[in-house]
This record gives sequence, C-alpha cells and structure tokens, in this order.
Amino acid sequence: MGGAEVDSSSTPESRWSLEGTTALVTGGTKGIGHAIVEELARFGAAVHTCSRNEAELNECKHEWGKKGFRVTVSVCDVTSPSERQKLITTVSSLFDGKLNILINNVGTNKMKPTTEYKAEDFSLMMSTNFESAYHLSQLSHPLLKASSAGSIVFLSSVCSVISVNVGSIYSAAKVSY
Repeated sequence: MGGAEVDSSSTPESRWSLEGTTALVTGGTKGIGHAIVEELARFGAAVHTCSRNEAELNECKHEWGKKGFRVTVSVCDVTSPSERQKLITTVSSLFDGKLNILINNVGTNKMKPTTEYKAEDFSLMMSTNFESAYHLSQLSHPLLKASSAGSIVFLSSVCSVISVNVGSIYSAAKVSY
C-alpha cells in the first residue's frame, strides 16, 4: 500500500531548538510545571523555576542536573509581592536582563463546598492562582521586551469553564485569565 514515508530519525529535538532562550516556570517541581521545565530544558532553553518547598526544589535540581539540563531554582512564595519582586530580580540577574518565556503555572486549590470556605481560603487561592500571575507578568515585562521575543503562558483549568461544586474559588481564579 502506498503512503507517506515517516522519517523515524526525525525527532522533535532535531526539528527545532530553544537553544539560547530563557524561561521562568512558576511551580516547576510537580505535575504539569515539572513536565514543562523538563520539555523546555530538553529543547535547550535555560530554565529557572520556583517553589515554596526547598527540599523539592533541591531534589528536582539534582534530577535535572543528572540529565544535563540547564535549570536554576529558587524558593519563592508567590503569594508575597516582595518575594515575586525578588524572583524577577534573580531571573534578571541569571539571564542578563532578558527573558523569552514566562509560564504562569503555579496553582493551589482547597476542595470543599462553597459555604465552607473561609476568608483565608479565598485570599490564598486568589493570590496564588490569579494575583501572582498578573503581577509576575507585569514585573517580567521589561525582561520579555528586552529579549525582543517574549511570550507569556497562563495555565488555566477545565474548572474555569465547567462548574464544580467543591472548587468555586479555584474556578473563579482560573477563569480570570
């Protein structure tokens, strides 16, 4: 049977490269964020990621180093405006004042009925899931502009388009993108 020939030697890595680009991925030690850090680094980008958990950061950094990835890390609680500022200062220093890609990935959720949420739950989820992404995008603007090819990616959730009865604050924060 006739058909298109598939070149099995052609891998994504051989077709394109992120060599020479820089990226910041928030919340890069677990889940989707971890996978994003790995993919960007696999394609040659220099990546910086952050987490509140220093032990997880160090474990991931060691793992990425064994793979030959160029990944730097820093502890950052993205709910704190001063820590967000410090993160961007660190990124600017590491990447010579330029950033090509900002991935706003970090997120948190407390699953419970709407009537059981406390004011602290609202503050935590909105500052983590929405405010941090908005503020980091603002703070990163000069670095993204300096790179002449800046991109911002916001990770949302299916909860932003489908109502769930145990995540109303999370849904509100994610739909705000």
